[in-house]
Amino acid sequence: MRDQEPAPGHPERRLSTKETAELLGVKPDTVYAYVSRGQLSSRREPGGRGSTFDAKDVEELARRNRRESSGSSGSGGELSVRTRITLIEKDRYYFRGVDATELAARHSYEEIAEWLWTGELRPGITFTAPKAAVAVARRAVDALPEHAGPTDRLRVAAIAAATADPLRFDLSEDAVLGTARILIPTLVAALPPVRRTHRDEGPLAHRLWARLSGRPADEASLRVLDTALGLLVDHDLAASTLAVRVAASARAHAYAAVSSGLGVLEGPLHGAASGLAHRLLLDVLDQGTAAPVVADELRSGRRIPGLGHRLYPGEDPRARALFALLEEIPGAAPALAAARDIVATTARHTPLHANVDLALAVFTVSSGMPSTAGETVFAVARTAGWIAHALEEYGERPLRMRPSGHYVGPRPPRPLPE
Repeated sequence: MRDQEPAPGHPERRLSTKETAELLGVKPDTVYAYVSRGQLSSRREPGGRGSTFDAKDVEELARRNRRESSGSSGSGGELSVRTRITLIEKDRYYFRGVDATELAARHSYEEIAEWLWTGELRPGITFTAPKAAVAVARRAVDALPEHAGPTDRLRVAAIAAATADPLRFDLSEDAVLGTARILIPTLVAALPPVRRTHRDEGPLAHRLWARLSGRPADEASLRVLDTALGLLVDHDLAASTLAVRVAASARAHAYAAVSSGLGVLEGPLHGAASGLAHRLLLDVLDQGTAAPVVADELRSGRRIPGLGHRLYPGEDPRARALFALLEEIPGAAPALAAARDIVATTARHTPLHANVDLALAVFTVSSGMPSTAGETVFAVARTAGWIAHALEEYGERPLRMRPSGHYVGPRPPRPLPE
């Protein structure tokens, strides 16, 4: 039964919460999530027991959801997903409408993560992992072969931590936020430390440093690391983020969704790019000039890593922010000079700006870190963004991220193969 039939002179039709949920194919809790995000408006009728919704608004939202689930975007057939998290526009990017580089310059990684998740800043917040979760994750990671990469370790740590969390299947916002604040420091704590003396407390960047470099941490370098984490928190629907949203659409819990993102991140065209730039920089420093190194890369048919970005026709704002901080570190001068040499050498053929992968490489090389360190920074940072997208997707219709295949094989029926 509808709460109220349209009266003469008032043609609008009102739907109950139950009817609205059925029409949208979601739970009643999700209907109110639509209201909180401004996608639906509700009204409580005098004497009524619940909220009612304008039928036309509900039907329009249902149509939008159907268009999204079919992958129609009106812009060349690419999948388009409504999001309130990150906007990339005119060589700048924004987290919930705020310039991301300004956020990273003024706030810690943990504070930016909270802003991304809740739209609120919590000055001074730090994330703490329970000892039980860390113990389980460390045992799992320690069982891996020595040659295991950082993404292997992080993925195993995430799965192990999930088994220690009996509340992982609770997908309510508060529960997922609780998971996020535990999972990220657990991932860092599960990585084997490079330095024998380290503390698993304080800002996350301080704890991560001990997993990346055997050198003592100075304040300038810690600032670069914390800023890099903040800058890399999210970058709209990158391939790994789309994988996370697909998993969340199927209502996989947060640990599983993050594991999906880590699996995609390991690809050489995504998270591993900074490692390629790191090795390129070392070659240039060894040779003393970029010219022969660039020539060898091009002769082998490889693109020069660390240059250009499909979303930024001009300069990558993340690289610009990191390079400015690296200029303040005396020990980074040789790697910075090598990076400038690479850009200048390739500019004779194709003028491309340095991207964030080259900036990360300058940082990892000058800090005595391995070539995989940039991948580790990227993965830890992006986990917060993946959680933000998972939270957003949990509020949408389940299984909407399910495109239809366009079959181009032989038409049936065919005889059984012999």
